[in-house]
Amino acid sequence: MSSRKGIMSENLKYEIANELGVLNTVKNEGWGSVSSRTCGNMVTKAIEMANKQHQ
Repeated sequence: MSSRKGIMSENLKYEIANELGVLNTVKNEGWGSVSSRTCGNMVTKAIEMANKQHQ
């Protein structure tokens, strides 16, 4: 059984969740309560941020 390490740091996930307005949901109900669409938006935001850092 392999363990999988997340690509995004916990801090980055919380920062993006805050920007997208779902931080309170995450804190109160956990990541499982965040919609798939919002999770996709989080990934998109993280990619945008990474691209800006590498330009």
